[in-house]
This record gives sequence, C-alpha cells and structure tokens, in this order.
Amino acid sequence: MATTPTSLPRASVIIVNYNGGAYLARCVASLLNQTEARFEAFIVDNGSTDGSLERLPGLDARFTIIKAGENLGFAAANNLAAHKAKADWLALLNPDAFARPDWLEKLLSETRHKDVTMVGSLQYMALEPETLDGAGDFYHASGLAWRAGFGHPMSSAPTEASEAFAPCGAGALYHRETFLSLGGFDERFFCYFEDVDMGYRMRLIGGRCIQSAGAIIDHISSGISGRASDFAVYHGTRNRIWTFFKNTPFALLIILLPLHIAMNLFILFWAGLRSGRFAPTWRGIKDGIGGLSQYGILPSARKSKRTISLSDVARMMCWRVGPVRKRAVPPYHPTSPDE
Repeated sequence: MATTPTSLPRASVIIVNYNGGAYLARCVASLLNQTEARFEAFIVDNGSTDGSLERLPGLDARFTIIKAGENLGFAAANNLAAHKAKADWLALLNPDAFARPDWLEKLLSETRHKDVTMVGSLQYMALEPETLDGAGDFYHASGLAWRAGFGHPMSSAPTEASEAFAPCGAGALYHRETFLSLGGFDERFFCYFEDVDMGYRMRLIGGRCIQSAGAIIDHISSGISGRASDFAVYHGTRNRIWTFFKNTPFALLIILLPLHIAMNLFILFWAGLRSGRFAPTWRGIKDGIGGLSQYGILPSARKSKRTISLSDVARMMCWRVGPVRKRAVPPYHPTSPDE
C-alpha cells in the first residue's frame, strides 16, 4: 500500500544501511507493502559504497534518506533518526530483514499491553524458511544473552504473545519517549548487543518486552557483517561485558561477578577450539575490561536509572544453563493486555 498518510504516523521505521546491496531494496519493498500504511521511514546510510541506495524502488513522501557520510555504527545511526522521528513508536528493521505484509500492524497491536515499552518480532531465516532465526532475546545471570529459538524448527515458534527480556534489534519496536529519555542506544557499543543493553535499561525502570507471535520478518541473519566474523565476535564479546557491568545493580553484581568471570573464561576456552575465534574473543574481553574505567562503565562512575527492586531484577534473568546451551525458547507464558 503506497498511500501517503495525512495524519501523524503511528510508527517511525528506521533502517540503518551499510553496503546492504540488493537486501536493502527488498527490505524497503516489504515496507511499501505493509497493511499499516501510517508510518514514516528513515533510511540512514552509513557511507555505503556499493550503490545500494541507487537500487531502491520508487519511494513516496513517507521516506527520508539520511546520508551520514561515514559509518557511524548501528547505535549512533538509529539514535540520529530517533531524534528526527515524530511517532510514539520506533520500529527498527535491518536492511537484511524483510517484513511480512502485516508486520507493522501486528507489532503495534502488542502495545496495548500494560507497561510495554518494547515489542519483538518473530524471526525466520530468509534462506531457510522452515527454521527460526529468533523469538526474542533472553538474558542469563552470568551476563550472557541469547536469541531464543535460533536454529530451531518453525514448529517450536510461540503461537501467542508472551514476555521476553528484550527484542532483537533486527525487527524491534521501542517507545520513542522512553528510548530517548534513556539516551538511546549506547553509541560506545558501535554495534552488537546494544539491543540487549537497551532492553536491560528499559526493564530497570519497569518497562516490559512483549514478544509477538504474529509480527514476522524473514532475516538473512548477519548477512552484511557476517555471523561469526572477527568484527561480530569482537564487538559482541566486548559489549556483553559492558552491558553486564553498566546495568547490573551493584549488590547483585558482586554476587554474580564470579559467575560472569567463569562464563567469559569458558567462552575464551571454547573460542580456542574454533578456527579463527580465539583472537577476536580475547581482544573483546581485554577491551571490555579495559573500557570499564576508561568509559565510565564501572558502577562507581555510572548514573543508573532503576525503579524496580533487586528481586525483580533477579527474576527477569534466567538462572539455568540448559536454555542458554540449547538456545532454547523458555516456557512461554501468554500474556493478556491487562498483565
């Protein structure tokens, strides 16, 4: 539906592109076919050199192209567009993610739930349509996060809306005012894990994440940066450490610190068994620890916003190893709008 809305948009869609190639055109085409046409869209180009902008289909007045001129990273580029957005809700969509026609409509329908500040998309692998790419992000007490359901058959996908720790940024909906009040994505992260960090911060002030069962995207999954590239491994490792230290309440951090250290040592050992993984993992750990003081991430230097109790923080984490190891979808508890 290529209709230009006349009223305030219901959502501000943000696509951050960096050499997205033909993926970007397919992503934008999926937006042009949405059943919910009342949106504005920002395409933030991080200095692409592959001509991906020139391949775009004809855009209507809802679309704005922002040329950053350089690679700002995923975090800063989304923040740039978020400050220009007019809608109450920010809908993030990766350039290698393709929205089903009712994606935006189904995402917005979940905002009826009480205290919701985030909504996650149900993700399928674009190249393996019978396989899940993700059903929400979950967080272990050790500081490790995982995309639930990754690699699982589609039969394991949730059939009803439920609660997750945070949405995957490939297809996430955020309450704009809350997002901006928290400073947006942490631009020090550049990319990777910034969605988990934002989810953690929103939950600390009482926000909730609803994982949709009907808002579906088909995702190439790291189709641009590479699923296990040095870049992805390094940033994911470093930012995982920063997320744990900057957000975990100090009393709980002291209790969980031995577990966090053990988890990182295990991941380093595991990386040593995989070709090409050890070096970027070691650099990520080293820079993650080194940046705690340099970037003011230590608890003594941060200004953390928290309105929920320590017991509530503990309850929103997973304390078992099994779901992490299997990338499992934890037992889903369907939620009603009043919950």
